[in-house]
Amino acid sequence: MAVTYMTGDGYNKLLAEINYLESVKRPEISAQIAEARDKGDLSENAEYDAAKEAQGLLEGKIAQLKNILSNARLIDEARIQTEVVQIMNKVKIKNLQNNVTMTYSLVSDSEANLKEYKIAVSTPIARGLMGKKVGDAVEIQVPSGVVKFEILEISI
Repeated sequence: MAVTYMTGDGYNKLLAEINYLESVKRPEISAQIAEARDKGDLSENAEYDAAKEAQGLLEGKIAQLKNILSNARLIDEARIQTEVVQIMNKVKIKNLQNNVTMTYSLVSDSEANLKEYKIAVSTPIARGLMGKKVGDAVEIQVPSGVVKFEILEISI
């Protein structure tokens, strides 16, 4: 798996999620399996089958998150610059077609959350902004077509 760059905060959130899944969800599913097993014949026990499937999904999720952590590289936020757009920058852009202004933080894929205006550096918009400076106009291919943006501000 590829290296995942993330902040200390993102790393800690991932650790907390793994801890929750292992210490809370895993015992809950084990209890469900035990309860279903006590009901008798396992060959026709839908509750048992559902609990075993949930266990498999949970274990897969835990393994996936641990894999992300094992390939994580923490970003030294003190070394982030604002001359050009890069990961961990907050970028204020203006859509030149409709004059709508938006501000996004460019983060790793694992930290992306559109509700918090955090977009992954792997998205078309973020890739189109990377390496550009304030005042640059960029044309970015998005699913609805080509959109032209102007970079208004780069901050941390």
